[in-house]
Amino acid sequence: MRVVIQRVTRASVTVDGQVVAAIGPGLMILLGIGPEDDEEKAKYLAHKIANQRIFGDAEGKMNLSVQDIGGEAIVVSQFTLYADTKKGHRPSYVKAAPPEIASPLVGRFVAMLNENGVPTRSGIFGAHMLLEILNDGPVTIVMER
Repeated sequence: MRVVIQRVTRASVTVDGQVVAAIGPGLMILLGIGPEDDEEKAKYLAHKIANQRIFGDAEGKMNLSVQDIGGEAIVVSQFTLYADTKKGHRPSYVKAAPPEIASPLVGRFVAMLNENGVPTRSGIFGAHMLLEILNDGPVTIVMER
């Protein structure tokens, strides 16, 4: 699993002109699923993300988690995180999990973040989505498991 986590002051996902998810302060999480990924990896990353201290405390130091600030999250499935650009000019996505593996695991990951105390919404798997991300900092973190 590969994730790109962005600390945001607000974020939203729009599909076909309709906002399907919106949050205030929290995290925009772009999630890539590989063919070997499973619930164990999802559980590890959900716990790790929920507890990452990347929000400022009263002194401006990154000592608070998304839970500590009462923040929320949006998860967007992003198979392009598995792009292979080594050959030619068109990326290959053969290293991304097929939808029948990825879709349920994205759903479980969202549920696991909720179980870890982070109110979490999601985009629509497989849809063309427009993301509005107001990155705070900017703080962007890449994780892989």
